[in-house]
Amino acid sequence: MEVSPTARPPVCRILDYGKYKYNQAKKAATSRKKQHNVCIKGMRFRPKIEEHDYQFKKKHVLTFLEQGNKVKCFVLFRGREKAHTEFGRKILDRLAEDLKEIATMENRPKMEGHSMNMLLAPLASAIKVPAEPPSKKSAKPDKKPVPSEPVASDEQVDGN
Repeated sequence: MEVSPTARPPVCRILDYGKYKYNQAKKAATSRKKQHNVCIKGMRFRPKIEEHDYQFKKKHVLTFLEQGNKVKCFVLFRGREKAHTEFGRKILDRLAEDLKEIATMENRPKMEGHSMNMLLAPLASAIKVPAEPPSKKSAKPDKKPVPSEPVASDEQVDGN
């Protein structure tokens, strides 16, 4: 294998090509394993949402953002609610205002069919790094504890 083709004279090394390809594949797999794939989570709201429901859904949006995911928030309108889209815009604007320290608004709220959509992206400072999951080796259950006193057999209990 050629190590340094630009050097004069070129530098070459004899090696096991199968082992070299295996090591390259392992390095590529570990680098892929460490990267975080950003996925888009969704949270659906209704125009007549109550305060507790809004806070509950806002907390879920917050956890999605802290994990580093983008969140698509949308308000679904049915029937006569489509005539009053300003209620849905108020909800999405309020959500963006409540989460402005954690997220930026990538897409402003806009109507698409029966729903009004908005996309939130997390700020780099708001992403919390998850703790390392416990290794599989340490997760094995221990053996049953051995009783300290000997257990009496049936014959000893009867007295025979």
